[in-house]
Amino acid sequence: MPGPRVLFVKLSSLGDVVHNFPAVTDLARALPGVQVAWAVEEAYADLVRLHPAVGEAIPVGLRRWRRQWMRPSSWMQMRATRRAIRFAPWDYIVDTQGLVKSATVARWAQGPRFGADRVSARERVASRSYDVQLRVPRAMHAVERNRLLVSQVFGYALDTPADYGLRRPESPPAWAGSVPYVVLLHAASHERKRWPEARWIELGQRLAANGVTAVLPGGTDAERAAAARMAASIPGALAAPAMTLGEAAALLAHARAVCGVDTGLTHLAAALAVPTIGLFVATRPELTGLHAANIVNLEGGRGGPPVMEVAHALLPALES
Repeated sequence: MPGPRVLFVKLSSLGDVVHNFPAVTDLARALPGVQVAWAVEEAYADLVRLHPAVGEAIPVGLRRWRRQWMRPSSWMQMRATRRAIRFAPWDYIVDTQGLVKSATVARWAQGPRFGADRVSARERVASRSYDVQLRVPRAMHAVERNRLLVSQVFGYALDTPADYGLRRPESPPAWAGSVPYVVLLHAASHERKRWPEARWIELGQRLAANGVTAVLPGGTDAERAAAARMAASIPGALAAPAMTLGEAAALLAHARAVCGVDTGLTHLAAALAVPTIGLFVATRPELTGLHAANIVNLEGGRGGPPVMEVAHALLPALES
């Protein structure tokens, strides 16, 4: 007999989406046969499909619709997405994001809605949309908040460490070659989160001296230009070409290690069980830092942690 039909609503951003995977793993273990769908921003739809328990990813283009709200095509696409979500009743609709935008999408669906109460939700007004409101302590890591919320919805205990449960992409992008490489995730959406370029170059030079190639990706033209600039000062380094999120996941999954600032791809590397060093220059890791086995969160004063400390943290992965 088929299990219950569950719709998760966790739209964005990349780090938030990654933080929801362990809750999906927990649910699949607690309720074998559960049918899981996930409403997510269209940019991350391929990513959520990496979890074997997600049977359906429902792309939601809220960001694009806001930018193009005057176009008739945007309204047509929004109506089509609403119809896809409302197509059949759900046994459970679980909003683990707790924002007005996620609560709005949850209201498109037919079925009982579950989410955080007004004290726990990231935006209190969102809690008014839920039929069942649950208390989740705010002073918990985001991964554990998601896990606790979902465990309360379905009534099972949490007695195992967080398990992201992602399928490992079979191979790295062809351009990455077959030499050992470490991915350096230097780019961040906010300037204050970035580690100085001079430190990235010094770290890359240390990797090169140990026979390891540094790979520097970038999501925008400006970030790829910065990657090329740094790669030019690091022997054998590669400035990555533009990639899809799926290609980026494959690159990360086959790295010897990953070192990155507080950005979504760094969290994805940790979720893929790659040895990962997180550099927290302007944020604190207690509530939203890397949360997995085989990771190290490093903080520092102005400018972030020193190169020597980062290089020392990378040594176990390079020696394995």
